[in-house]
Amino acid sequence: MYKFVKPFSALRPHTQYASSVIAPPYDVVSEDEARTILDASPNSFLGVSRPEAGIPKGVHSDSNKIHTEAKKNLQKLITQKLLVRDEKPAYYIYKMKMGQHEQTGIALTVSVDSYNDNQVKKHELTRPLKEDDRTQNMLSLNTQTGPVLTVNRANSKLKDLLASAKKTSPLLEVKGQHDVIHTIWKVDNLSMVEAITTSFEEMHCIYIADGHHRSAAAARVSGELRTSSSCATDSFNYFLTVVFPHDEMKIFDYNRVVTDLNGLSINTMLSILSDEFDIKPTAKPIKPNRPGVFGMCIANQWYELTMHSELFPMDDPVASLDVSLLQDRILSPILGVGDPRTDPRLDFVGGIRGLEELERLVFSKQYAAAFSLYPTSMEQLMSVADAGKLMPPKSTWFEPKLADGLLSHVLD
Repeated sequence: MYKFVKPFSALRPHTQYASSVIAPPYDVVSEDEARTILDASPNSFLGVSRPEAGIPKGVHSDSNKIHTEAKKNLQKLITQKLLVRDEKPAYYIYKMKMGQHEQTGIALTVSVDSYNDNQVKKHELTRPLKEDDRTQNMLSLNTQTGPVLTVNRANSKLKDLLASAKKTSPLLEVKGQHDVIHTIWKVDNLSMVEAITTSFEEMHCIYIADGHHRSAAAARVSGELRTSSSCATDSFNYFLTVVFPHDEMKIFDYNRVVTDLNGLSINTMLSILSDEFDIKPTAKPIKPNRPGVFGMCIANQWYELTMHSELFPMDDPVASLDVSLLQDRILSPILGVGDPRTDPRLDFVGGIRGLEELERLVFSKQYAAAFSLYPTSMEQLMSVADAGKLMPPKSTWFEPKLADGLLSHVLD
């Protein structure tokens, strides 16, 4: 029956402990930020997803020790009954509310074979070290603890099913990072489970929005466990994801900062830029309101850069992205920034941190220049994935983000 997606028996917080367990995704907080959270909330799931933050500073920790610590912390949460395991496989409706924005998706497990066959479509390359870390984390825990954020093209039939399931009492409701309210309903009624499964089996594909490293690691773990004769079920052939309709997603800008101006004076840089951009100095930070417009902050001064319209590459889904235009027209040819995945002179600032963070980094002289961008759209993301192409790194910043610790997938 199950080819594409499958219900699962979630490992989740006991309802009364959800607020002490919930954690931001492991990769959106620094080690110091994770330490601060763990100091205030020792049962935070960051002890599992970022276990190095629970090891005293100055104590040498290799990866084996770190992942052993994660396993110990997960077992502690289970032993103390802060985490419980549902006996019956289910789908889980997952709603996030941030301010006035609301989005409702469904947590399920998706076939690794579908991922390998590109029915789960990707749009980014992964970094080997980060993928290795998540693979080791899953193998040591025998559990996938961080859901992959995916998207389906909006489907009225599926939306109606989720709306119906939300009429029951939620399993849990808890506030997470940035005051996002996370609400989860369990769906284990057989007819509803079958209807949801059928809806997904009829889909052509889903798209990875956030979680390329977790999904790639899950595929590697599946490959390793398939050779083991001790596995009683095929749960390791499925990985945990939460799927949202594309028209409910909110993408923020993903901005750039650069350490130096590549030996150029500000006046020389502005002169070079004027060949391809209209330049307007401004006293206020620039939040671009359309594609092809960029904000640039240098030496306590903001400029609005508007690219000449005849230079816009309309027919290429990757080259037309604002992150590509910035790299191809400014960062690479003028500032000498190489591969954005590896160049140490370049860093990235998620839009949730605001333009104030860009100003802070430049005004404090930690960076020489900051660039604000117009956000990538969901349609652009899906067009790139449908074309079998890849976006530049850090092209999208999704908010709200799924919380860690609320739903985990045990690999039995």
